[in-house]
Amino acid sequence: MPDSIAIFFAQVTNAASTAGVDPATQAPQQPWWVMFVIYGLLFVMLYFAFFRPQSLAKKKQEEAIKSAKTGDKIVTSSGIHGVITNVKDSTVIVKVADNVKLELEKSHIDKITRSDSSTSDSDKLAVTKA
Repeated sequence: MPDSIAIFFAQVTNAASTAGVDPATQAPQQPWWVMFVIYGLLFVMLYFAFFRPQSLAKKKQEEAIKSAKTGDKIVTSSGIHGVITNVKDSTVIVKVADNVKLELEKSHIDKITRSDSSTSDSDKLAVTKA
């Protein structure tokens, strides 16, 4: 009988000392929340690497389109080059050639080149210093 009690206590103490250890590798197991932290950090890194720069570029493009004014040179998403002659709520009138004007949606403006008179003072200072 004392041998069976000794074996029982040996098994109980052995089980208590190996709690949290994978029996196949004898390595400690990670807590359950570690994977959530790893996936969370991965998601944050992906957000700042891919999604945020795209949203910032989109905001910048929308602000440029909202600030479009008469005299600005533009390039549309279809590649048409022209000069804005009139700005409406959601459209612009673009002069493409002599006696040729197109009415285009503002959302189709791809690039805007400001006229020389609209450059800021900081741009003028940079040009004169160079």
